[in-house]
Amino acid sequence: MAKEPENERRWLLLVYRVPSQSSKARVAVWRDLKRLGALYLQQAVCVLPDREELRVALDRVRERIAELEGSSHFFVLDDVDEREHRQILEGFRANSAKEYDEIVEECETKFFKEIEFERYRENYTFEEAEEIRQDLEKLRRWLRKVEGRDWVGAPGREHARDRVAECERLLEEFEADVADRVGEAG
Repeated sequence: MAKEPENERRWLLLVYRVPSQSSKARVAVWRDLKRLGALYLQQAVCVLPDREELRVALDRVRERIAELEGSSHFFVLDDVDEREHRQILEGFRANSAKEYDEIVEECETKFFKEIEFERYRENYTFEEAEEIRQDLEKLRRWLRKVEGRDWVGAPGREHARDRVAECERLLEEFEADVADRVGEAG
């Protein structure tokens, strides 16, 4: 489990502006910051735990903002009121919990249904099994990314892990059926 920053009292604050005529640029910066796990306090104002790897990543984001002819201000907050500190932690917790819920939803509404549909169609081919395996790898990568930016031990982590494990089990059963059917045909 990721180290909880309950006692970490330092936060990295980024305030930025990207030219408004380029929604593509704004979205690119927003995507970079969300990928890092940034918590938005309001539009173009976000916070992250004070960690060296995040400082380095924020430097890259600031370079990108400058390349887009925008501006940014970077602050280290080390004297945050207890109430504000708790709100920040709860914001991170809510963001990660939402991402875990999205992974569970992806498993249950797409992955499980895909295998069910291929069984219904009797589409027992190595190509189909490989395509589904690629989907499983995407789910695993997504889960690792969410876990990597879950600094507060948000609820839903174990449930998401269980659902991804269930995807793997279903795929292994499907692959075994593919091997059996292809072996019978050969």
